[in-house]
Amino acid sequence: MPPTQLARRFLRGQTFREWFVEFLQFCTVGLGAYVVDVGLFNLLAHTGLITLPGDQSMTAKIISVTVSVIFSWVANRLWTFKEKRSADKTREFAMFVLVNLGGMLIALGCLAFSRYTLGLTSQFADNVSANVVGLILGTAFRYVMYRYVVFSPGSL
Repeated sequence: MPPTQLARRFLRGQTFREWFVEFLQFCTVGLGAYVVDVGLFNLLAHTGLITLPGDQSMTAKIISVTVSVIFSWVANRLWTFKEKRSADKTREFAMFVLVNLGGMLIALGCLAFSRYTLGLTSQFADNVSANVVGLILGTAFRYVMYRYVVFSPGSL
């Protein structure tokens, strides 16, 4: 496929500037969701304020991702993808949740690999594996899915 045809397909009718603004908005919302996710994760997993069932870090990550997903859906729907959002909020939210479950599984997979395969169980190791490596991989997955599936009326 020629580069210009590939670029047109990627931009989906947007100018490069419009796409870039959308991408910056996505990154801004993602930064907010990151603060919610990491802050809540560390509060629950490493302060001792609350005892969670099972592996404290794994359970804390599930809770923190859940809260950050709800924040992210609202912000992306109302700001980043406001021109592309679906009238069917239920379908859109269900797709958003499924995509974020995929993103959460990526972060949990990185955390589990670090803890159970590499034996790294410190707060620092937990944060690098779940909130740096897992976040980078999960963010790439989420952006593609949001743009082409979730906030794309008529898809799927």
